[in-house]
Amino acid sequence: MVDNGGAEPQAILSPLTEAAMFLVLTISPGYEDEVRDVLSDVSGLVRSVGFRSPNGGLCCVVGLGSELWERVFGSPRPAGLHPFIELNGPRHTAVATGGDLLLHLRAHRFDLCFELAERLLGRLRGFGQVVDEVYGFKFFDERDLLGFVDGTENPTGAAAAAAALIGDEDPVFANGSYVIVQKYVHDLKSWDALSVEEQERAIGRSKLEDIEMADAIKPPNSHVALNTIIDESGEQRQILRFNMPFGSVGAEEFGTYYIAYARSPDVIEQMLKNMFIGQPPGNTDRILDFSTPVTGNLYFVPTADFLDDPPSPGEMSSESTAEAPATGCEDGSLGIGSLKGATK
Repeated sequence: MVDNGGAEPQAILSPLTEAAMFLVLTISPGYEDEVRDVLSDVSGLVRSVGFRSPNGGLCCVVGLGSELWERVFGSPRPAGLHPFIELNGPRHTAVATGGDLLLHLRAHRFDLCFELAERLLGRLRGFGQVVDEVYGFKFFDERDLLGFVDGTENPTGAAAAAAALIGDEDPVFANGSYVIVQKYVHDLKSWDALSVEEQERAIGRSKLEDIEMADAIKPPNSHVALNTIIDESGEQRQILRFNMPFGSVGAEEFGTYYIAYARSPDVIEQMLKNMFIGQPPGNTDRILDFSTPVTGNLYFVPTADFLDDPPSPGEMSSESTAEAPATGCEDGSLGIGSLKGATK
């Protein structure tokens, strides 16, 4: 079995920026070779656009869904890759909306994200559809549109790498990652009708100072309480979040694009189970009374080296005797915009 431990990861660990774009695409059957060819050019396109603004911090992370991985690369498969699991709780649902390809673009300036997106979609023209397109922006003091600081507990340095990058538990895909994305839409009118104290109890942190409540007073249905995962050894399991606010004032749409990277998807999935099913069952996340997910997807993020020289399914199989787990099917499209009109 090939050890991939020395491979260069994608730009997962790059700092949070002022602007981001999130693009989800479905790929039509029969274009697997073309998509593989585009993947090999992503790093070159990032360099070409980013070179024009050396301090712009432009980067792009590419993720592949379960079904597209099967079509493009076959076996072996990343150990934790599967379709996003829809969660139907007693009051709220974490929907699964499918999607084959995720492009997570970040930069200090939005024009860099826009230019790179245009170039990437120009290369993918005719191969599928854009099914979700979200423009994220930095909103004061790293806050979301609910008014609270987002990402306070993100690990840094070596801890961030340990949380987000696959290790020797899956050596063929070492330094890859998993990412789960959900587009949450907020009911700001109802949220703003709450007192600050009620809002703080829903989140589990103070609003102004961003201080976590003590365990003795933190409500068990608060967002912080249900998203704290402790393993068998008593250590907190970490993930790396790059959430961004988005919105349309005219359409009165305000939300948070949730995007979380982890070395195994099970820790994020446990957080979502706690939120939507409840921990214990029925004790669901108070924030869901004001924030509704309208998308849900899981992707595998291969290394940068893998994307620069993506193997064919035959090459992958010849390098490893790993048995591929069974896969499921994902829903193909939300029907938002064909790539046939994309500009080069």
